[in-house]
Amino acid sequence: MITLSVNGVPRTLPIEPRVSLLDALRDRLDLTGTKKGCNQGACGACTVWVDKRRVLACLTLAITCEMREITTIEGLAGDGELHPMQTAFIERDAFQCGYCTPGQIMSAVAFLAEGHQPDDPQIKEWMSGNLCRCAAYPHIRAAIRQVHEASIAGGSDAAG
Repeated sequence: MITLSVNGVPRTLPIEPRVSLLDALRDRLDLTGTKKGCNQGACGACTVWVDKRRVLACLTLAITCEMREITTIEGLAGDGELHPMQTAFIERDAFQCGYCTPGQIMSAVAFLAEGHQPDDPQIKEWMSGNLCRCAAYPHIRAAIRQVHEASIAGGSDAAG
């Protein structure tokens, strides 16, 4: 048995040491917002945060996350309102099929929280681990810039 703190809620579950964090979240905890893409760490669809750092859940063993805070796309919105990045993705049409969107959003929020400059070269570099098969990259970059500009204007924390 291990206890995972997921989106602020401790969850105890029987789990074998070889189970990935992705499978624990999706199959054992029914948190299906995190997507299983390539399952090899190449596409970023499974991006979640562990202790506020982005990780690929398919390459992370669940057992290594005990006593750490895991945040999934389900935990990003608060008080019934979307996170500003989720809103920006909608407003900027930053998704086509939407399959990569949860991982993209988790990475985008972390990108801003890490203090990178939200210009195109930096966004391309630091978001390069998140692939979009529909090529919505210009819209994704626009959404990131929108959240950054709003945080400057309003003084809010983009990592919210």
